[in-house]
Amino acid sequence: MALVEEGHTHTAAARQLRVSIKFVNDMVRLKRETGALAPKRQGNPGRGKLTCVTAWVRDQIANQPDLTIDELAAKLEAQHGLQVHRSSVGRLLHRLGLSHKKRPAGG
Repeated sequence: MALVEEGHTHTAAARQLRVSIKFVNDMVRLKRETGALAPKRQGNPGRGKLTCVTAWVRDQIANQPDLTIDELAAKLEAQHGLQVHRSSVGRLLHRLGLSHKKRPAGG
């Protein structure tokens, strides 16, 4: 960015830094739009399929604490039309602080 701000063309800056012109253009655009060159946040920012049913999931676990992940996934499909993998349900429970290991029966 310093080269471009000093008045060099994008092409000259790219050539000097041995990067593509597109990279320089992208950095200039990022600086113009955000005011910084900080990298964008990676990953899902928490807007998954299950975001809208977190309160419902909490209620289900509160009412039936021995509910399994598979049973909860089946209820989500039956009552909300959401088809999700059991691992997604497990991650949601973990984020909500509701996951725990259960001892096997008789052990």
